[in-house]
Amino acid sequence: MGRGRAKAKQVKVARQLKYNSGGTDLDRLRDELGVGDPGRNDDADDLNDELADRYADYADDYGAGDDDDGRPSGRR
Repeated sequence: MGRGRAKAKQVKVARQLKYNSGGTDLDRLRDELGVGDPGRNDDADDLNDELADRYADYADDYGAGDDDDGRPSGRR
């Protein structure tokens, strides 16, 4: 017994979320999450470019078709 009051409260909250979901301030949410503007993503682009350059150097050093034992890579 007593579950009816808790269930009624859950139904009330669910209805409020369903029908009154407008009015969300997306800019404030973005600030709270620390995401920033999608257009200002320069730091991430610089990091991606740096990583791509680093791994491109590895590809140049080791080549795409050679393994350590001298055999070409691939299944037999």
